[in-house]
Amino acid sequence: QVQLVESGGGLVQAGGSLRLSCAASGSIFSINAMGWYRQAPGMQRELVAAITSGGITNYADSVKGRFTISRDNAKNTVYLQMNSLKPEDTAVYYCNAEGGNYKFTYWGQGTQVTVSS
Repeated sequence: QVQLVESGGGLVQAGGSLRLSCAASGSIFSINAMGWYRQAPGMQRELVAAITSGGITNYADSVKGRFTISRDNAKNTVYLQMNSLKPEDTAVYYCNAEGGNYKFTYWGQGTQVTVSS
């Protein structure tokens, strides 16, 4: 089992920045990749960014050049630096981990990000 705890959400004006953090605990040795998803009201949950245990990153086209995912292995923490935020980035952001050779999926509780225009 892997437990994920997110922090760092909040309210920011358009053009501003926020950094989300996700701390993993439990069977962290089994984690293959971690990432961030988001879900806006009435919309499906979508991938924002992901990073594998080998450091390979992947981003949604809508956030490329604005968001950066990174990891601190010593702290078992993944970060999402969000710059140049837009109102359409408003959503609940969920931390995700894939483990056990991608057989298991774990989710955090979610953190609200609201971008005002």
